[in-house]
Amino acid sequence: MKKTGLLCLVAMVTTLCLAQSSVKVTKQAAPEKALIFEVTIPASQSAVWKAFTTSAGLSTWLTPGAVVDLRKGGEWTAHYPGGKTGGGTILSFDPEKEITLSAMAPEHFPTVREQRTTAKFQFTANGASTRVRLVQTGWKHGEEWDKAYDYLAVGNAELLDTLRRRFVEGPIDWDKEWGTQPK
Repeated sequence: MKKTGLLCLVAMVTTLCLAQSSVKVTKQAAPEKALIFEVTIPASQSAVWKAFTTSAGLSTWLTPGAVVDLRKGGEWTAHYPGGKTGGGTILSFDPEKEITLSAMAPEHFPTVREQRTTAKFQFTANGASTRVRLVQTGWKHGEEWDKAYDYLAVGNAELLDTLRRRFVEGPIDWDKEWGTQPK
């Protein structure tokens, strides 16, 4: 199979896998390599912003005990079971419109985690719903960077799908979600 055929096949498989999600994912190669995600949340812009930028709100959909210190240089951190963390440092924000993070990759991408990418989340009112758009840039070259890019194309789609789920189904019951209680 020629290289272009293989690339088309990979793109089709990625699109099919992600098509089951409510999140639209675009892998952009140029002019700057980026991952672009879009999802519509059935809630007001104010409610989505609060769920995304407060510790109490983030804990309703990302992980219990999440920490948000909404200021330039503040943390936006998820503390997962087993001591793992995700999130990043807040670079800037415009209330209810945009928040930009210096984003940490998962621990199994140590170079990418240390050097970080930039994740810009934009919130736009659309009637009774809110469109959330994430543009993740700052990708460098190399095998670990490529693997992290592919991993986060799926992982960040799941992240935004979980945010949507929080407003469709209500705050996540972490005991049920993580299996600490019968489902």
